Amino acid sequence: MSTPLRVAAFVAALVAAFAAAWGGGRLVGPIDTEPVAAHDDMAGHEGSDEGRAEGEGHEGHTAGVAEAAGLTARADGFTLALADREVSAGRTRLAFRVLTSSGRPLLDYTEEHEKDLHLIVVPRDLTGFQHVHPTLDRATGTWSVDVRLTPGVWRVIADFTPEGWNGITLADDLAVAGEFEPRPLPGDDRVATVETDQGTYTVALSGDTAPGASTVLTTRIELDGEPVTDLEPYLGAYGHLVAIRAGDLGYLHVHPEEGEPGPAIEFATAFPEPATYRLFLDFQHRGEVRTAAFTVESGGTPTGDNEEGGHDH
Repeated sequence: MSTPLRVAAFVAALVAAFAAAWGGGRLVGPIDTEPVAAHDDMAGHEGSDEGRAEGEGHEGHTAGVAEAAGLTARADGFTLALADREVSAGRTRLAFRVLTSSGRPLLDYTEEHEKDLHLIVVPRDLTGFQHVHPTLDRATGTWSVDVRLTPGVWRVIADFTPEGWNGITLADDLAVAGEFEPRPLPGDDRVATVETDQGTYTVALSGDTAPGASTVLTTRIELDGEPVTDLEPYLGAYGHLVAIRAGDLGYLHVHPEEGEPGPAIEFATAFPEPATYRLFLDFQHRGEVRTAAFTVESGGTPTGDNEEGGHDH
């Protein structure tokens, strides 16, 4: 074959290979591409109206979607950046920033349940619980709040909604110095008691906990055997329920239904899969916020057709 012919054949082969690679790239997509790449325009989202519109598949507050959140410190172009990854036991100042994809702190939020950001702090064995609301220093973009921590590894879960976006949940681990021994969770018991100086609250939990289907959980609150009918609004509702999956500490979005101030409070949610979950109910009565905790084993099949039951949020 003459030299011109060999050159022409070589060029043709290169063109064919490039075309095949380009076509394959369109089919399989780039390798190791972060899902946040499409949102880099949000880098300067502080004060911007840009962002993803409601309902575009964002990780957010949508009951009935069997998917746990809070499994990573980075999602949708936002990062939870703890100021310290190791702290001392006891009362300590917990500080962090929420960073955009450009590395700048996020400053503008949409208020949810009367707060810009809800922070859940739990030990990895789920034997404790704190639901707190940090203060934002807009000059530095740093959130901070005082918490009381025991030795061990704690999970820090930030639940917030950037302005113009759906809700996002980010989480990271925090090491607390000192000796500790993990404690086993209590068994599946749908009745919890809370001892206070005003008496003993008894909280009963009912509802379908089968995995994969929308469900409504009901909590019923009594004080010394009498139904509580004068619950006080707390963060815009008569109660708030947090559900966390044992093991990976996946966080479930649970939404309070509108209702009367007790004794029953209803919550819409969905359990993603058969697993052990720890549920924490916050309610306010006589000026004090109380917390009741339950262990729930999710398994079996739904007892009713919850997916068409009208609880679509």
